[in-house]
This record gives sequence, C-alpha cells and structure tokens, in this order.
Amino acid sequence: MINAHVESGASRQPAGNRWRSLKSTLAVGLLLTAAASVNAQDTVEWVHLGGDADHTRYSPAANITAENFGELKEAWVWNGASYDASSGRSTPSYVDGKLFTVAGPRRHVVAMDPATGETLWSYREPNTYRYEYSMRADYGKGVAYAEVDGKGVIYISTPAFFLVALDADTGAPLEGFGEQVPVEGFPEHGIVDMLADLGHEFDPYYGIPKEVGYITASSPPIVVNDVVVVGNSAEQGYNQSRIENIPGDILAYDAKTGDFLWKFNVIPREGEFGYETWENGSAEFTGDVSSWAPMSADPELGLVYIPTNGGTIDFYGGARPGDNLFGTSLIALDVKTGERKWHFQMVKHDVWNYDTPTAPVLLDVQQNGRTIPAVAQVTKQAFTYVFNRETGEPLWPIEDRPVPQSHIPGERLSSTQPFPTKPAPYDLQGLTEDDLIDFTPELRAQAIEILSEWEIGPLFTPPLHRDNALGKRGSLWCPGDVGGVNISGPAAGDPETGILYVTSLSGCTTRQVVPGAEADLRYMTDEGTTTTGTTIAQYAVGTGGGGPRGPQGLPLFKPPYSRITAIDLNTGEHLWMIPVGETPDRIKNNPALAGIDVGNTGTGAHAPMTVTKTMLIYASQSSDGTPHLFAVDKMTGEQIGKVPVPNNSRYGMMTYVHEGEQYIILQTGGTLTAMSLHGPRATGAAH
Repeated sequence: MINAHVESGASRQPAGNRWRSLKSTLAVGLLLTAAASVNAQDTVEWVHLGGDADHTRYSPAANITAENFGELKEAWVWNGASYDASSGRSTPSYVDGKLFTVAGPRRHVVAMDPATGETLWSYREPNTYRYEYSMRADYGKGVAYAEVDGKGVIYISTPAFFLVALDADTGAPLEGFGEQVPVEGFPEHGIVDMLADLGHEFDPYYGIPKEVGYITASSPPIVVNDVVVVGNSAEQGYNQSRIENIPGDILAYDAKTGDFLWKFNVIPREGEFGYETWENGSAEFTGDVSSWAPMSADPELGLVYIPTNGGTIDFYGGARPGDNLFGTSLIALDVKTGERKWHFQMVKHDVWNYDTPTAPVLLDVQQNGRTIPAVAQVTKQAFTYVFNRETGEPLWPIEDRPVPQSHIPGERLSSTQPFPTKPAPYDLQGLTEDDLIDFTPELRAQAIEILSEWEIGPLFTPPLHRDNALGKRGSLWCPGDVGGVNISGPAAGDPETGILYVTSLSGCTTRQVVPGAEADLRYMTDEGTTTTGTTIAQYAVGTGGGGPRGPQGLPLFKPPYSRITAIDLNTGEHLWMIPVGETPDRIKNNPALAGIDVGNTGTGAHAPMTVTKTMLIYASQSSDGTPHLFAVDKMTGEQIGKVPVPNNSRYGMMTYVHEGEQYIILQTGGTLTAMSLHGPRATGAAH
C-alpha cells in the first residue's frame, strides 16, 4: 500500500455536517430532552445519494419508532412508466422541500412533491447515438446537489456521458454552466461534454469510435467543496472478447461554471506511479478500470474516495500481466487538485469480477481514547477493509497471503492477495464439503456428488478453461461475482456508534473460458480490434453463471443464504448477525425437508437498508413472498417491527421528514413507494 502524508484536518463531531435538519420553531424549547427535540424536527433532509457525503444511509429522523412502526402505511406511489423506468436503482434526494431522482433509460431528471409524489418538473437530454448504445442507461442511481450563489443545483452524469446542471426550482439548464453542445436540440448552457476531457478523439453525436472504446455513467457525480467529481462505467466485462478499451479516468469540474479542473488516470500513464504494474505495455491499450459505484467524500479533509473495478475482460487477464494498479482499489484524491493522497488495492490482477460494488462508508470511531476518521469499504469477497481516511493506514493489519494460481495457459495471477485480520469475513469465503447442505445425510451426499464435477478451493480460486486438464466442468469461486456484497445491497453506518451494517448473500460463481476467436463470434463486440488469442470468459454450460444447482431444488450450501451483519468499527468485532427476511415456502415446504425445522434460512437476497436515530430498517419478504419492511434493534439485531408493503424493494432505501411527517421511500422497480404513519396527506396538511 502506498500512503501520502496529509495535513491533519480539524476535529469534528461524529455525525459531522452530513445531513441537514431543521427543528420546528413552535415545537421545541430549551427544556426538552434530546430525544424529544429530535422527534420535534419539522424537516430532515437526505441530500446525497447515500444520505450524506459519508454515504452512511443514516438519518437522524426519529418520528418512526419501535412503538409505532406497525402503523406504517402507503402514503403515495410515483409511477415512472411514462419514463420507461424499470430498474429501481435510483435513490431519491430530499432537499429544500423537494424530492429529486432520475428515471428510465433516458435518465430523466424528475422533481416531486415530497408529500404527494406529484411530478413538479422533469428534464430529458436530447437524443444522440452515443446515448443509444449506452449499456447502463437505466442505472442512474440518483442525483447530486449543491448550492451555487445561494441557489440549489441538481447535477447528473448521463448515459451519453454529459454532465448536466439544472436549476433545482425549475429544472432549467443552469445559466453560466458549460458550453453549447454542437448537436441539434441541446440547450445553450447547463451541459458539459465530458468526452472532450478524456483525451480521445470523438464526435459530439456519435461519441468515441467503438473500435477505440466505450464509456458511460451509472452513478451520479458527487459535489465536494464546489467541485463536481465524476465517475463512469464501461461495457460489462463478461461480454468482452477484445483486449482494448479506454480507461474510466476520474474527472472534476467547477460546480458554478462547469470548467474542467483535473483528471486522474485510473490506469497510470508512462512515468506515473503504478505504470510498471501493467506489464508488456498493457497500460497503453487496456481500459475499463472505472468508478461505476458511487463515491464518498470528506469535505473537511478535502478528500474524495473512489472505488474502482478491474481491467478489460473480467475473467481473463493474460493480455494485461501484472498487478494492474489502480484496478479494484480504493483511492483517496485531493478534491481541488486530483492528487492521489493514498490508495489501497483490494484485488491484484482481478480475474474474479470482484469489482468494488458500493460506495465506501465514512464513520468516526473510538480507539484507545482517540477519535479516528475511518473509511470502510465492503466488497464482493466478503471482506471489510477499514482505513484511517486521512492517512490511508489500516485500522487493523492487512496481510498478503498466498492464493491459488491459474491453470489457464497465458494467465499469470498475483501470488498473494490482501487479507484483513479484522473485521472477520461476513459471509462464505471459499468452499469445502463442510459448507454443504446437511439437513439430512441424503441431501449432503447428493451435494457432494454434485460438487465432484467442479474444482473448488479457498477464496481466490481462479476460473478454469473449458478444456482443462483437470477433467472438471469448471471451477467455483466463492463468493461469486454477485457477492458477498453487491450493488443491490449497499452497506449502512451509524455515525453515533461507529457500527457498520452489511447485507450479503452466500453464493459461488463459475465462468468457463474458451478460445477468444470463438467468444468473439458469440459476443459480436465492437470495442477494440484485437481478439484475445488464448481465452475469454462465458458462463459454464447449464449453470446460468451462478454455479451448479443444489439437491432437490435446494441451495447447495448451509444457511443462512443471506444475512445482515453488524460490525463495530471501534473494535473490529461482529456484534450480531441475522438472516434477511424469512425462510421461503419453497424451502420450508420442500418434501426433502419434511418434518425438519430448518430455522430461518434467510431469503437469499440482499436487503435494502437505512439507519435512523431509532432503528435499522430493511426490506425483504415473509415466507409466502409478501414484501415487508422489518425494523431491527441496532445494538442487538432483535426484530422490533414488521409491516407489509405494496411491492418488493430494490437497491436502496431512504427516509426524510417533511412538514413534520417522516416518510420512507422504497425503490419498487419502475415506481417509488412512500410509506408514512398517517398515509395519504395533502400538501401542507396539519400533523
């Protein structure tokens, strides 16, 4: 790990200035207790995608308690059908009396009334060919917000890779921001063409030539100290068969004018730190390393934290030998200059698609009587990497340990990978027979027989060639490339206690690799010109990519199949673990389990979560599949409430207080569902 000295920032309260809340001037007084004053809050905002710049998904809102949780009911539903919304991956922001989100593949920006869900205004970017071939169009995740000259501004990065700034009151493109885009239909201001700052030739309408590379955006930017920092994303690496693409370099712009400020090269250029980790000149043609997951920031330190994914082709790196810095890393950048302050690479020469899937969470923790500003990055591989976010020093030792090596000709993996000594892993890592289903001896024997066709081993067991000499159908690596943790289950943190809540699932992945020319015919890809001469990845036949099926239609592993783990970042210890939701009827009522109490296995899906002053709230299902919200005691994991909701939730969850009423917003596919204690209310209605 490489660290750079950073001057010490000012001390700060654990909660910091990460959310905005306003107390009702009529309802509070100096003699009220602290709890009562929180309950009297008239407005509590959710400004950033993750609630705050720390991405904690925490709110100090406390109107909803264990005592009244069961009274929650549907307040309103916003339907995004007219925007062709479907993914349910956009968490709204609530700021200055409005809700803001993005919807649909055109990534419409939408402002809503927070009490009724009524659409107030919307904005749609004009069409371009570069938008039309975006592969992550409906995955906008949310918006960024800042105040410019006392006026609210909404920022998004679009599928066509434009940075858009809109007046938060009207939705009009921001005057004085950006330049005229030379494409019919674009406004005179309010837009920056970010392709111009990546350093590749491009056409404003068609974008970068597809044989050169491809870039889009699937998360919003983040605004820190009047600087807009923008990440990006590329084609899914499991659909690639060419070794060339462009890197997803990090860009920064002035929040008021849109002027370009700096670019950080996620694949180092010649002469830059880390260039030597891309051997055989592969830094000159490899791409894809990017920050497709959201970013976090510490405004007081002036640092932005960038999580990244691996290089071109997720499951074969023979064309890019070396550790491949800054792939699958966490990078701390100076927000004013783009200078790297520190970094840590969590996976060297990534061939497991262990790209960093969620934003890092910033929490202040207590150790030996000192307050330490921490950043915690949860990962697909079921590790939590925890650092001093100012210096990059690990809070607990991280050890480089030997890992299995590849059997694929031309592939050379790193001999070691970094293993945190604390906190302990929060889910299945690697696979042995001891991990297999054992409800009955018969089921266990069937599972062992199923597994005999597959190469198994510890964490970082690598992919196999289809025509491998081991005589196996493929290898299973655990966790698989859907986690552990993944995009659908961002972690949440409590800044008052330093506790991190992580949702994860148990599962493995198998991906065969096949001759590159054969895969090229299958994918019909445009990016790059050079097909891999040796191998490229595909799903193992008959598995759908998620590994072999278990016996009698049951999972291959012991439960719980998905869980929430509470980790005390003050000590590095796990506080508790609970299954997500309830055992599905398809498992509970399986004939092979007749007469057996299997307990709560969990649903096998991640849990959208948010933390409030009073509880941890998550969305899942009861045994019969009915969607529910669950309330959990933050310190013990005890379930303290459960209420049915209209639809299943995806990705994230948020909460806010508007005119004295606390709302919980569920991302329910192409709709947003608002829950509150009083149900439907007219705008401005008395509490």
